[in-house]
Amino acid sequence: MSAKSSVRAEASVRADDSAATESSVPSKNSPPLLPLVDGLAECCSNGLSAPISREDADSLAQLLKAVADPVRLQLLSIIASNPDGETCACDLTEPVGLSQPTVSHHLKVLTQAGILTREQRGTWAWFSVNPERLSVIATLFQ
Repeated sequence: MSAKSSVRAEASVRADDSAATESSVPSKNSPPLLPLVDGLAECCSNGLSAPISREDADSLAQLLKAVADPVRLQLLSIIASNPDGETCACDLTEPVGLSQPTVSHHLKVLTQAGILTREQRGTWAWFSVNPERLSVIATLFQ
């Protein structure tokens, strides 16, 4: 790789990284947030003891896909176990042993699924767990 293309690639990574750490409110260029189906908790309040509709199954599958990754589960556990109830993105790269852009991607997926909430404070993003979304997952398997 030439020096010029190396600089372009590095600039692209920085641009992708800054986009991943912007506000969780979608812009016209960002992918839409996963739907927060209002009736999702009600549809599955009995867990899997009763059949669910295809629409509810699709919504649940999107939610479960967001947590069906070892790194995302690890990030979720780190944030949830923090005594302050929130964690700075800057403190999440070392525990999972991944680069900051990769961690930002996983945090974005969890935020889009509504599992995490994101608050921008200066240059850093702070994440906390959305207990309502976790309760939907927990209720499903009870």
